[in-house]
This record gives sequence, C-alpha cells and structure tokens, in this order.
Amino acid sequence: MPEETETVDWAAIPGPPGWYEPDRVARGLRVLSGAADPVRAAEAGSLLGCGGIVHDHSGSVFPAAVTAAPPLLDIARRGRPAARDTALVLLDEALSFHPHAGYTRVTAPGGTGVPLCCALAHHLRAHADFLTGPDRRGRSLLADAAAHWRFEVHECVADGDGTAAFGVLAGRFPEGVHAAEMHHGGDVTALDGLTLAYPPEDDSPEACLRVRARHPDELPPGAVLFPAECGERPR
Repeated sequence: MPEETETVDWAAIPGPPGWYEPDRVARGLRVLSGAADPVRAAEAGSLLGCGGIVHDHSGSVFPAAVTAAPPLLDIARRGRPAARDTALVLLDEALSFHPHAGYTRVTAPGGTGVPLCCALAHHLRAHADFLTGPDRRGRSLLADAAAHWRFEVHECVADGDGTAAFGVLAGRFPEGVHAAEMHHGGDVTALDGLTLAYPPEDDSPEACLRVRARHPDELPPGAVLFPAECGERPR
C-alpha cells in the first residue's frame, strides 16, 4: 500500500457519526493490499464495507471513499485476484451508494465541494487503461463512471439567446436538456438548459455545450461543470 495512504488521518475526514468508523479504513486497506486468498480479502472487505468507506447494509458512502479510491485502484491493478475483486466491488458500491446529508461532497483544489460520485468518477477515469482490460467488472465500473461527467470550459462565444462553451468533456453527456453546477473561483453556480452541441470525435475529449440564457462572460475559462443531479444525492 502506498506510504502516503498510511499517513492519512482518517479520523480527520468527516463522516456521519454512528456510521463512519475511520479506524476501519487504514486496517482494511492494509489487509487488502496483502490479501493472498479469499478469506483475507473478505476480512478487508468487511472492514471497509461495514463502516469504513461505505456501509453496505444501508447503501451509504462516506467522504473517505474518495481518499481511499487511489489505493483501492492500485490494489485492483497489482493485487491477487481475490484482492482485486474485493477492491472493485468496494469501488462499485462507493460510486453507486448515496451519501448522508451534510457529507455529500469533498473539497476540490479550487475550494468548492465536489459531489462524492463525481470525485470518485475522476479517479476511475484516471485508471481507464486498466479498467478497460479483460475484467468485465472493471469495464462496467468505468461505464458507470461515465454518467458522472465533467466539463472544463476553455472558451465561450455568444450563440443566439445563450452561449456555446468549448472545452474538454470527461465522461458521457446524456441526450436532452440538463442542469449543471458550475465551479469557479470558490463559488458554485446553478446552470439550466445545457445541451450537447458537438460531441467529442476521433478519441479527442474536446466538445461543445450550449448553455441557454447565459452570456459568455458568465462561463469563464477554467470553470468546471458537473451534473446538477450528482449534487442532489443525500440519503
């Protein structure tokens, strides 16, 4: 397990009292990283899945899951088969479970709170080379992560009564009209009426979104958009 993970103060990561048990996380990751058989992998899965990063009986996910995602992905990539399978199951649960009210976000470098599912999807996409391999569970996990899209604005121009925003799209923007939250300069702004004007082509992440009833100055370069529905997922 990476040394930096061993130094994480899991108790300092917020979580719902009575549900989140931070001392389970380091122990669970340590056991899972060395698990050579299904028994040890199951022990680690119980530590992490029953109050560590998720609570599987209630379908809850905790902010600690985002910090634990990189070591879990490293275990899935390098560990024995039982450890790999357990890590992928935990990541799947973390992505699909819902957070408790008041514990739905993690702080991004820009100072805004990113929904847990979007932060997890970002880590999963960073390991796309591994997850698109022969393991069906990995491919399914990456496909689920695509729903938690992320769009970084590079340039905007006026387009009728709205704005055409050109930038980089990660994940899959769904068909139809959607709402988003825009993160920029430490602020979060609600946006409505987003449609995909031009999808990515030829393996390029560049795309264009049309944003209704917004002036180009309202979507500054460097702003990052996330699905509005991801910010509305508390239990």
